[in-house]
Amino acid sequence: MPALPDTEQLRTALKQVADPEIGANIVDLGLVYRIDITPERVTIDLTLTSPACPMGTLIVEDARAEVQRILPATTALDINVVWEPPWQPSMMTPTCRERLGWSE
Repeated sequence: MPALPDTEQLRTALKQVADPEIGANIVDLGLVYRIDITPERVTIDLTLTSPACPMGTLIVEDARAEVQRILPATTALDINVVWEPPWQPSMMTPTCRERLGWSE
């Protein structure tokens, strides 16, 4: 049975998930708000760049697939889409902001 991943391993898995409209991964975009790990359950709170994001379902499905790939079969996974605090460009990593042309 695989070991329970730590927060950094989960973030690495989530970096494989891109917002297809923006072309950047959800971690660097600042969309992952919380990762909570217990032996029985991993809970991830993430947001989208907009409540009207047409790719929201795809992003959540991709996140679920990437995380489940590294979780032990006995560990449940909850992915919650949250809207507080609202996402804003300042939540992106500096490298992501620069790559996408956002100035400070």
